[in-house]
Formats: sequence, C-alpha cells, structure tokens
Amino acid sequence: MYYYLPEPPYFLIFFGLFAGITSGLAFEASLKQIVQEWSKTGMSETLKQAQGFKLQLPFLAMSVGICVFLASGLEVFLFDRWLTYAIALPVTIFIAALVWIQLGKLLKQLQQGGSKAIDLDAF
Repeated sequence: MYYYLPEPPYFLIFFGLFAGITSGLAFEASLKQIVQEWSKTGMSETLKQAQGFKLQLPFLAMSVGICVFLASGLEVFLFDRWLTYAIALPVTIFIAALVWIQLGKLLKQLQQGGSKAIDLDAF
C-alpha cells in the first residue's frame, strides 16, 4: 500500500510573494503620487480620493498575494489546503483592515495638520 503526499505548492509560494511585492510597490507609488498632488495643490479633495479605486486596487492585490503566500507556506507544513486557507484568509483580512484603517487616520491627520502633524521625529 502506497501513501500519497501531495507536492508542496512552491509555485504558489513564489507567485504570492511576487504578487505581494509588486502590488506593494504599486501601492507605494500610488500613495506617494496622491500625497505629492495634495502637497502641490493643497486641496482636501485629493486626500479624500486617496481611499478610492486608485489606491484600493493595488492594496487588494497586495492582500491577495500575501494571503496566497501565507496559505501556501502553511500548506508546506500542514498538507491540507482548506485548513491553510481557513487560517490565512482571516489573518490577512484582519491585518489588511487594520492597515487600511490606520492609513485612513494618517491621511486625515495629514489633511488637518499638514506634514508636521505626522512628524515622527518630534517624539
């Protein structure tokens, strides 16, 4: 009698890592562009649009890439795909929600007090 152990999803590990990194770079570039537009024009509408589709799409792609990377990494050790995604999906959603909420608060501080309101060196 032979036991069959599935091949660990190494391709998905690298794909998830690649998708997370490239989407993270796109997210960073989009965020920098929005903040630079705001600093030039000073219009509060620019920062309100920051949480729109232009920033949501790379953030969502980054979150999906991280979820696939995390689940595939867990699958190397746990062997059950359903269990790994049952663990990775809530963890990714929770962390992504925390980051998105914190980004919203940071952009609101930036809008109200300018760049000096988020100066971390003052502390």
